[in-house]
Amino acid sequence: MKTAAIYARVSSDRQKEEHTIASQTSALRVYAAAHEYVVPDGYLFEDDGWSGSTLIRPGLERLRDLAAQGQIEVVLVYSPDRLSRRYAYQVLVLDEFARHGVEVVFLQAPRAETPEDVLLLQFQGMIAEYEKAQISERTRRGKRHRAQAGLVNALTGAPFGYRYVRKAEGLPARYEVVEHEAAIVREIFRRYTEEWESLSTITRWLTATGLRTRTGQSRWNKSTVWAMLRNPAYQGTACFQKTRQAERQRVTRRLRQRGGIAPRPVCSRPRPRAEWIEIAVPALITPTQFTLAQERFDQNRRFAARHTKQPSLLQGLLICQVCGYAFYRSSARTTRGRRVYYRCLGADAYRFPQGRRCDNRPVRQDALDTLVWAGVLELLANPSLVRAEIDRRLADLRASHPVDVKRDVATKELARLRAGITRLIEAYQEQLISL
Repeated sequence: MKTAAIYARVSSDRQKEEHTIASQTSALRVYAAAHEYVVPDGYLFEDDGWSGSTLIRPGLERLRDLAAQGQIEVVLVYSPDRLSRRYAYQVLVLDEFARHGVEVVFLQAPRAETPEDVLLLQFQGMIAEYEKAQISERTRRGKRHRAQAGLVNALTGAPFGYRYVRKAEGLPARYEVVEHEAAIVREIFRRYTEEWESLSTITRWLTATGLRTRTGQSRWNKSTVWAMLRNPAYQGTACFQKTRQAERQRVTRRLRQRGGIAPRPVCSRPRPRAEWIEIAVPALITPTQFTLAQERFDQNRRFAARHTKQPSLLQGLLICQVCGYAFYRSSARTTRGRRVYYRCLGADAYRFPQGRRCDNRPVRQDALDTLVWAGVLELLANPSLVRAEIDRRLADLRASHPVDVKRDVATKELARLRAGITRLIEAYQEQLISL
């Protein structure tokens, strides 16, 4: 009897999935029993909510490690697109398994025992990749065409101050002004451009008013106000195609808690202004007010006091072990002069509605920099310590279980999937895509 491992995956593209991850696993277990494969405890690997367009998946990573260690003879997968939706990735992983002497068996694909079977398997992988790319491209082109025609339904939703009204009999989709929110928008621009109030001051004022954000939050953030002041829709020109998909570079707190692996390998990046497509909407402020706000942003970038004058060794690198937030530099004047500290973001009560989230005390910059630099010199003098640390981290990675990663993202992933289904339904209703 051969030792086998089971791999199952369900992506966020649920409307195209005919089977849940549980039904995949069940079918694979039945197949394993019928063909006398032994599946030991812990040899079931599931990636629930992970895209098939990337190979950086916790379950697949552990499966590949297991194959490299020579502990399995067979891998059972429901279909080739569960392994990957990209044909090139399928070939890469299958070749890797073959080098380690591991056979891959697909339930919904012929066994690659003849050249014809291999060719058919490759075609199935290419078709799955083509199908996903076709849906994505149709949606993108449909939205772009609507935007070029000046139709609001190409946009994802209405910003604060407006209400999105969906297309009805004989009437196109449109933005309607919400007067009490529009008054708040005008006041934000007035305070920022005429009274020169800071984003922090405006944020505290908005929170004090008790007005909720567009997402229903009672506490306003500076990033929300910043985005409003940068949104050209308020001067009467909403813009489509302001961002593009790019490779993720920044590791956020949530990613650190997941081990640095993101379910989606891409993130949004701003496009050049010349690529934006303008759509006319009701204006809440004058173009002059909007231009003044952008000019002040430019001045802040050039003359802001927060720009680092004296970089430190650990600036931007420290993470709080208690709460997971990053450390930032702060200073205080004492009788002995100016002291610089590393302080945890979670220890700032004003940043969170429920107050501070961390009791970690600030750390003197000079003391910590000296301590860390001494450790770096010690490592450079003894490379075996570096090798031991790498081996320890690899061992921890292999010993951890995919469930630990999935538990942190399950709730948000479910909400994202529901939102994705809603967007697809709306896109179909707005005739952006066809079946």
